[in-house]
Amino acid sequence: MNVMSTSPSTLFLIALLWCIILSFTPHHSISISTSAADTMFAGQSLTANQTLVSKGDKFELGFFTPGNSQKYYIGIWFKQIAAVQKKKTIVWVANRNKPITNNDSSSSEFKLLENGHIVLLIMSSKIPIWSTADSSDPSRTMDDSSVKAVLGDDGNLVILSSTNGKALWESFDHPTHVLLPGARFGYNNLTKKSMKMTSWRNSEDPADGIYSVKLESDKSFNVIWNGSQKFYNSGVWNGRFYSNIPEMELGQGLMSSFQFTSYDNGSFDFKYILLNKSSPFYNFMDSTGQHKGVIWSPDIQDWIVIWSKPMFHCQVYGACGAFGVCRENNIPSICQCLSGFEQRFPKDWDLLDYSSGCVRRTSLQCGNEDSFLKMPNMGLPQISSQSTNILAVDNAKKCELVCLQNCSCSAYAYNTNSSSSGGSIRCLIWYGNLLNIEQLVGDKGNNLYIRLAASQDHLGSRMKPSRIWIIVGVVLSGTIIFSGTTFLFLRKQGIRRLARTPKQGDSCIFLTAFRYKDLRLATKNFSDKLGSGGFGSVYKGILPNLTTIAVKRLEDVSQDQKQFRSEVSTIGLIQHVNLVRLRGFCSEGRKKMLVYDFMPNGSLDKYLNHQNDSRTLNWQQRYQIATGVARGLAYLHEECRDCIIHCDIKPENVLLDADFSPRIADFGLAKLLDREFSRVMTSMRGTVGYLAPEWTSGVAITAKADVYSYGMMMFEIISGRRNQKQSKNGKVWFFPTWATRKVISEGQPVVSILDNNLEGNADIEELSKAFRVACWCVQEDETLRPSMCQVVQILEGLLEVNPPPILSYLQAMVDNEETANFFSE
Repeated sequence: MNVMSTSPSTLFLIALLWCIILSFTPHHSISISTSAADTMFAGQSLTANQTLVSKGDKFELGFFTPGNSQKYYIGIWFKQIAAVQKKKTIVWVANRNKPITNNDSSSSEFKLLENGHIVLLIMSSKIPIWSTADSSDPSRTMDDSSVKAVLGDDGNLVILSSTNGKALWESFDHPTHVLLPGARFGYNNLTKKSMKMTSWRNSEDPADGIYSVKLESDKSFNVIWNGSQKFYNSGVWNGRFYSNIPEMELGQGLMSSFQFTSYDNGSFDFKYILLNKSSPFYNFMDSTGQHKGVIWSPDIQDWIVIWSKPMFHCQVYGACGAFGVCRENNIPSICQCLSGFEQRFPKDWDLLDYSSGCVRRTSLQCGNEDSFLKMPNMGLPQISSQSTNILAVDNAKKCELVCLQNCSCSAYAYNTNSSSSGGSIRCLIWYGNLLNIEQLVGDKGNNLYIRLAASQDHLGSRMKPSRIWIIVGVVLSGTIIFSGTTFLFLRKQGIRRLARTPKQGDSCIFLTAFRYKDLRLATKNFSDKLGSGGFGSVYKGILPNLTTIAVKRLEDVSQDQKQFRSEVSTIGLIQHVNLVRLRGFCSEGRKKMLVYDFMPNGSLDKYLNHQNDSRTLNWQQRYQIATGVARGLAYLHEECRDCIIHCDIKPENVLLDADFSPRIADFGLAKLLDREFSRVMTSMRGTVGYLAPEWTSGVAITAKADVYSYGMMMFEIISGRRNQKQSKNGKVWFFPTWATRKVISEGQPVVSILDNNLEGNADIEELSKAFRVACWCVQEDETLRPSMCQVVQILEGLLEVNPPPILSYLQAMVDNEETANFFSE
């Protein structure tokens, strides 16, 4: 939408013109009848208590007030969901920047004029507050007096010519903060303009916020702060989904079709269509600065976030405003002010709008009397050439003096990172407002020194011991009372929902807490056993709403607590189409269970290592499974905030849904590692036959251990047999050794190692890539193994792969060990 500057005289002429137009309309508008209709004809209007309702009863249009606001807007919302939640999920707002005051709400009308435009006006003044003419193409004339406005079941409000049915204007062309299925999101190559979604200011103000998302000329989209600062990119479009949003492909089981349409002039548009329309879905630009996709869950009667980009709130540019500190997963407020600062606009903070940031309680004296507050383990503020100075100094005191000598200096950090000139100390000085400060977990942060007025140098250091004990006593007493009350309340509940609808700023995961007796009933006293793993057995169950679930019952009491914490914290924080979804859990004394989505086709091992042709997977299914598992592991290793190592990748831990799409399961052995550091794991994990050599060598375990296990599993997917077995004479037969000797040394075709059940029916190019990937993944030297992201690129045809060397450490007969090179130049 073009934004044009308008002079006061022009505004006066526009207002005068509207008054003239409206003077020719009847003084008494024809209102829509009280019975809901989806169509409004020329001359008809909506008033405060009237609405349009789409033919299928899915969407409703009318006046609304967000939250506790006293201002009125025209909007579109999900009708049936509003009835369930007793609040409206707004998907489009007409007058987002021009609200109607409470005094004018009863005398306002939303009217379709005979000139083909809709206007929102206060009847007493006849001056339009909003009109479709404001956003229409100036070259388009709408002089057809036979027009109507229709609200469709897709949520699109369309002005149609009754004579030829042509769409003269539609709300889908003018999105506010939501992109609904079927709506196009376009880029005009002639004007270099892109459609965009702009966040609400906060939960009670739909006016344009500071975050937006728009398409770029390369077909990717950026999330933008304040109209200029790009801080997140979707990655490239690969024909099915964006590379940085793999969740789009299936959307947690939501089947969608994504379409790009390119035009001769270089313009293009993007849209998605729901194939499964039983569960409403939409994506939107949240006021938190995150671009989110949400789906309606009939089970919990709430919206579930299935992807959020950036994934974490603290990755959003300016998330907590100036001098605000972001603490991920800090409940209830993810943002707090630095010591010595206070909220600039507390009412905005109450609405989880932190963009206004914080201000000093006491102004700086601009002299050497100012002091510094040390804040350990911090993510450093935004570094830019305009607001940051980097100096080489001998010690921290000199760094502090440099800051004191400049009245604009707000903070400094003194790091021992070596510079390119050879080992000098680096001093960072920040001027003006500080943005993007984050309190980190662990000890991987830096010391940040915040400048404070001399009168504040006592902050946090001079509280009397007696006062401390009084505060501690009050806090402990309050905590005990609150905990006891909460416990008694929860005991009275049946199935308790632990997460609520996400408000502005939330990034919570939606898990359900089940009672033991409810799961025992759902599983028929744990009678239908699906399988067992290292720490427990899995049972099939059916909830009262007929949803099928898989319940993992943790059995080893000595290990339950560790297993339980690992699985809940790990699976509950991650969401990906190729990872099994944790629905909830049970924790009652020694009884601890995890509740997962049920995978109707079981685990991958049931379709390998057997001679039953009826259960044989064809090559297309196998390649799809191998690619999906690679994507899931790439997500765990690279996309999560901390690198997550699964530690037990094998066919038994790959589950298959109704479409034979793979879901990685059993995160009980998963180990979260700091992305910047690897550490030695002292206890042996995983399954023999899939363990990387480094597990027994005592060296640090990295994500490359999962790569090795994946390679071993890839050999089994190709061959349909176990990688090792013992012959009658007691000798161990190792398939990867035999396969590499046969294909690489003897020059046999790669189809010679294919599962006999396939009878040679496979895409040879894909089979060759899969074989080479498997060989590279199981290299003894982990530096020669590819990353899982590289594996995905190879399998998707985006990266070439060289022929691998023979597995010399496994094949003692091979003496020639040449330097390995993984990628083609």
